[in-house]
Amino acid sequence: MPIKLGPAGVPLSCKGRTIVEGMDDIISLGLETMEVQTVRMVAPQHFEQYWQAGVLANKTEFEMNIHGPYYSELLGNRVERGRSMTKIETTLQAARTINARHITLHAGHYGGMHPGSAANEQVANVFAGIVDRVHEIWHDDEDEFPVFPWIKDGTPSKIGVETSGRQELWGSLEEVLEVVNHVEGTIPVLNIAHIHARGHGKMRTSEDYGELFDEVRETIGTKEFYCHFSGVEHRSGNAMHYTQIKKSDLNFEPLAEFIVEDGGWLDITLISDSPLLEHDAMYMLQNIEKSRHRQLERKAREDRRRALAAQTGTTPAALAAREEEQAKLREESEEGKASEETAEEEKPAEKKAPAEKKAPAKKKAPAKKKAPAKKAAKKEDDNVFDLDEEDDDDLF
Repeated sequence: MPIKLGPAGVPLSCKGRTIVEGMDDIISLGLETMEVQTVRMVAPQHFEQYWQAGVLANKTEFEMNIHGPYYSELLGNRVERGRSMTKIETTLQAARTINARHITLHAGHYGGMHPGSAANEQVANVFAGIVDRVHEIWHDDEDEFPVFPWIKDGTPSKIGVETSGRQELWGSLEEVLEVVNHVEGTIPVLNIAHIHARGHGKMRTSEDYGELFDEVRETIGTKEFYCHFSGVEHRSGNAMHYTQIKKSDLNFEPLAEFIVEDGGWLDITLISDSPLLEHDAMYMLQNIEKSRHRQLERKAREDRRRALAAQTGTTPAALAAREEEQAKLREESEEGKASEETAEEEKPAEKKAPAEKKAPAKKKAPAKKKAPAKKAAKKEDDNVFDLDEEDDDDLF
């Protein structure tokens, strides 16, 4: 189950802002990939960074990927398509220089077209031309780059068609799969946040992810997946903006559970689109490790149960049922103890009110009652003196 995680761009914690320095920080974090962002235009001064990044990636087997311009208009008129293709051309050149494994591209707005086979056919034709251009660039015999061995020995980048997050943009899951199924050299880029938003929050459980990956595998017959993940704020089937994972209703734990439990057949690259970039990439990695740990614990319990069943002559299922029953009894006893403790804590509170009312009675009432007794004693003394006055011999 090969799985690679990394951020979409140079890490936020990177002191330098170059791609090579970002790669160093990513590797030190234990991550294995990144996606270079060329969302508007590739500037010429960036190419020095690109070839340095390509050399480092080739030496360290670090997976490089690249994202093309966001503002594509592949369904627009001839002028709009030409403007988009010019931007994409520079992305393809940069992809070769950094030895990118995947190039992620958008189709953009429907323009004057409507969702359907006509729009899908035009997008497929455009992407078929992009695939041809990638092969031309990669296998250009007139250019010799002795410092770039991956160009001659490697394979061209795969063109990724990304799912979109808004209804007015071409790129539903069904549209992307139809185009990829008809254009060799393309792969679907599953932006989970976009799929979640367009589906009105549909990605909730590990079963939801199982259905998603099974649908892709059955449609185009692939085991290789390139995915983007982030938290997302969405409304009415449209993604509004990315958020950090912990502040979204799109949780990563179900995907981590699916990857560990049922995703042994996957070859998957996960890119963090979160505003926290590498921090949420590390969060995803930690969740996958936790899922693996839970899986190991469960397998250890099952092995112990089978061994005990063999010793006692019973079945593992019977032992599991007994363990569940004992667990329920423990829970009930703990709940009972908790309720008793709560009741005991509430009882003194009830007794305090009467006690406070009786508090004024602590003025030693008996002592006050004895005061008259003293007076009586004085009176008796007076009587004694009266008697003594009559008889002095009795007093001394």
